Formats: sequence, structure tokens, C-alpha cells
Amino acid sequence: MGIGDLLWFFFVLTALQPVIKQRLLESSRQQLIAKMERRRGSRVILLVHRQETMSLLGFPLMRYIDINDAEDVMRACALTDPEVPLDIVLHTPGGLVLASLQIARAIRQRKGTVTVFVPHYAMSGGTLIALAADEIVLSPHAVLGPVDPQLGQYPAASLLKVVARKPIAEIDDQTADVAEKAVAQLREVAKELLERTLPPEKAAELADLLATGTWTHDYPITYDKAKRLGLPVRSDMPAEILELMGLFPQPMRRQPAVEYLPERRSIGETKKGQAQAD
Repeated sequence: MGIGDLLWFFFVLTALQPVIKQRLLESSRQQLIAKMERRRGSRVILLVHRQETMSLLGFPLMRYIDINDAEDVMRACALTDPEVPLDIVLHTPGGLVLASLQIARAIRQRKGTVTVFVPHYAMSGGTLIALAADEIVLSPHAVLGPVDPQLGQYPAASLLKVVARKPIAEIDDQTADVAEKAVAQLREVAKELLERTLPPEKAAELADLLATGTWTHDYPITYDKAKRLGLPVRSDMPAEILELMGLFPQPMRRQPAVEYLPERRSIGETKKGQAQAD
């Protein structure tokens, strides 16, 4: 084998390496999902959005909830008997209201228990989906967020406040009308979803908080805050969920911003290591 053949083999191997790595990750995820389903007797659905990088051009692409996601989740629900429990893992910045609402309504109509797991964050449309569940399991520092609608780059609720303060002659009628409709629709939708687990009066009160611009759109609703608001939250995150998230790696930066030894540390091992060092 000559130098030219070796170079050709090297380039082919380099080109195939990302594909092989991706296939191994997918296989590992499928095995872990199957293990969880057997242990919990449920259908496990993952809705995970990571920032992806184009392999050739190298620029980041933000993922969000879209119609394709809604189709896939609804298809998974259709392939599952209504009485079978659903376990949904959410990791998303949000996305299209239509797609998020389709997913939320699909899981709200389930007869079996629906549990949403949020290992890190599920904002905006992700929170809308979580509101339809019977139980929301949050990691200690995981967060949900408000579901107030956005019109372009502006919160609809903020546009309504500006409209209320401006002279009538300076108001864009179309913007004001759309903002008012968007807020009213999201408030009603949130109330509808919350009524799976809350009384109508409490659902209406919480929907008003979440959908009408009480906080900024990126306001973090922690476990403690969610508990105080009356959401059906728990904090006993299964280890398999965190292991699954490790199988969705972020694109590698040239220089990692966070680095550590990926081994579990117990207090006994720490003291033993200090004694040996001494």
C-alpha cells in the first residue's frame, strides 16, 4: 500500500468518524430508553434541543420546537395505548406556539399518567407542554419559564402596556389587536392545560401569572417557585435521565469552557485522597 492509498484511507476514515460516532450515540440512547421503559412500564419520549454546528461551515444553529417535533410526538402517542403512562424528557428553549400546543393537547388527553422530566430547562413552549402533565420532575437547579406570547422580538404583553400609555393617534391598530389576541389565547390555553391537575379557579389564576407578562420571558421558575405556585412538581430526578442527557453532547468548541474529571465524588473518597496526599 503506497502513500497515496494511506492518505486516501485517512481522509475516508476522517469523513466517516462523525457518522460512526453519531450512530454509536443513537444506539446508546435507544438502549437506555428501552431500559427505562422496561423499568417504569411506560413509553419514553425525548424532546431535546441542543445548539448544533454545521460540520463544514462551523456556524451554530439553534434548535426549537417545530411542526416536525409535534408530528413525531403525536405519532409516538398514536402508537401507544391511551392507558400506558408517558414519560417525556424535555430540554428546550421553547419554540412555535402551534407545535407546542399540539404536543401539549396530545399528552393532556392521555388516560395514563403523564410525567415530564426537566433535567436542565424547558422554557416557553417547553413549559406549555409541561403544564399538561400530571407530574413535573425538576432537577434541583432546573427551571421552567413563563408562556407569554412573543410578537417578533417583543413580548405581546409589553406591547399592550405601551399601547395603553401612548396617545390613540400614535397606536398601530394591527399591532395592538394582534398582541391583545395573543395574550388572551395563551391565557386560555394555559388554563385549559392546567385544569388536568388543578381546580378551575386555581388554573385560571396561575394561567394569568404565566401568560400575561408578569415576568420577563426568560424568568427562571425554579422548583421552589413552581411548588409555591401550585404546580405538581417533584425533585427526585432519576439517574437515567441525566445519563441520557450525557448522550446528547453539545458541539465541541476549540477550547472547552467547562472541564472536570467525569467521575462521581463521595465524601469518603475525598477524605481518603487527602489522607494519602498527606
